[in-house]
Amino acid sequence: MTADIIDGKAFAMGLREMVAQQTSQLKARHGLVPGLTVVIVGEDPASQIYVRNKGKIAAEMGFLSDTIRLAADTGQARLLEVIADLNGDPAVHGILVQLPLPAQIDEGAIILAIDPNKDVDGLHPINAGRLASGQNAMVPCTPLGCSMLLADRFGAGGMIGVRAVMVGRSNLVGKPMAQLLLAEHCTVTIAHSRTRDLPEICRQADILVAAVGRPEMLGADCIKPGAVVIDVGMNRIDAGDGKTRLAGDVDFQAAKEIAGAITPVPGGVGPMTIACLMVNTITAACWAGGIDAAWSK
Repeated sequence: MTADIIDGKAFAMGLREMVAQQTSQLKARHGLVPGLTVVIVGEDPASQIYVRNKGKIAAEMGFLSDTIRLAADTGQARLLEVIADLNGDPAVHGILVQLPLPAQIDEGAIILAIDPNKDVDGLHPINAGRLASGQNAMVPCTPLGCSMLLADRFGAGGMIGVRAVMVGRSNLVGKPMAQLLLAEHCTVTIAHSRTRDLPEICRQADILVAAVGRPEMLGADCIKPGAVVIDVGMNRIDAGDGKTRLAGDVDFQAAKEIAGAITPVPGGVGPMTIACLMVNTITAACWAGGIDAAWSK
C-alpha cells in the first residue's frame, strides 16, 4: 500500500481563490477592504522572503497590504508605539509582527500588545483562551490549515471519536492543533520529544500530526497502517555534494508505505499557512465590520 499524497499546494490555491472572491464581495456589498500590515524588525534573509511573499499574496487577494520595516537595533518601546498606532487604525484589520525578533525585544510583550481581534497570527493569550473555550478566535495559521486539510479528507463528522496524536506542544502549532482536534470530537493525545515510548503512542493514532522540529524524527515504527499523517516540519538538511533539501519531521519515504494519506514536504502544510493568513485577515475585517465571516472559528 502506498499512501495518498495530500496536495496542500492545490488546496491552498483553491482557498486563495475563495478569499479573493469574498474580498470582491465585501468591497461590492459593504465597501470594506481587508487591510493587512506586516511589521519586520531587522534584515534576517528568511524573514525578508516570508514577508515579501505575504505582501505579494495579500495584494493579489485585493487587500490593502503594507509592510513596516524597522532597523535591527529598534528598541521595544518604538515597536510598541508602532503596534499602538496600528491597533488604532480602522483601515488595518490584521497585524502580523514577523518572528523571531531581535534579542533586545521581548516577544511576549509584543504579542500581548496586539489587539486580539487584529492578531492574525493567533498568538495572543486571549485568542488561545477563546479557542480553548470554544469561542470565536483567531487560530494560528498553520494549525488552521492542517484542520482544513483534515476536514477535507474526513468529511463532515468524519473525525468523531477518531484517535489523534499531536507530536509537539508549541503555542504556535501543537496546543492549538490539539484544541481544533478536540473541537472535532477526536480523542486527543499530546506528545513531544521527551515522551516515553513515543513510537508506541504514535502507532495508536488514526490522525498523526507532527510538529516537533526534528528532521525525520518519526519513522515507520511510529505509523499506524492506514493513518492520516500531517507533517508540519520544515527542516533543511544535508543532501550531499554541498547541497541541502527540505525534510519534514516524518520519514516520508518510510511513512508513505504504511500510512493511508500523508502530506509531503514541501508542498503539504507550508502553502496552507500563508493561505490561512489571508483567511484570518478577511475574518478580522468581517469582525470589524460586524459581518458574518465564513471562516470564523
